[in-house]
Amino acid sequence: MGAPDHPPRAAWRNSKDDRRPVTSDLPAHPAARKVRGVFRPLPALALFAFLTAGLTAGEAPPPAGPASAVPDGRYARVTVEPAKTSIFIGTVTLTVLPLDRLAGAYEADYAAKVFPFFFYNEHGRFSIRFSDDNLRQLQRGEAISFTGQARNAGGGSRRIEGRAVPDAPDANRGKLKIRVWVGRIELIFNTVYQFSGGD
Repeated sequence: MGAPDHPPRAAWRNSKDDRRPVTSDLPAHPAARKVRGVFRPLPALALFAFLTAGLTAGEAPPPAGPASAVPDGRYARVTVEPAKTSIFIGTVTLTVLPLDRLAGAYEADYAAKVFPFFFYNEHGRFSIRFSDDNLRQLQRGEAISFTGQARNAGGGSRRIEGRAVPDAPDANRGKLKIRVWVGRIELIFNTVYQFSGGD
């Protein structure tokens, strides 16, 4: 039998004279054509992130550091020195008994004496909201602002705002400014505080 007119398929595909790309004789599966049309090579950064996520997926996150503890015994009670402020033709003296902390607030009985208008004197319950975060700020030596209210024996409510400034980090004492609103009148008392829960 004589030599064939053309070399075998494998031979002419590898021939230098043939510039066509080498492809399979079998038709591509429709699914394969779809995959090639949808997916593109991943950028190097995305590929690295994917591999890193795969390696660390089974690792537990590192434990969080312990929160700064609040020494509850030390801050369980605070004493406030009596304070006096001036009004138009008189003075108001505010006296607050030692305040005990319960459910995020300091509470105690108070008395306000108005001179010379004694008939304006009043007494009642004094409450200041003070969160654990506020105590941690004081412990770090940071000034904090607070709010609260006073309710007198007759049921009248007095809005309270104030600011506490510790003498130093981890100090038991500091300066205290208390603003009390009686109607539209603002009374400002400057005094000092001291935590006495550990005594």
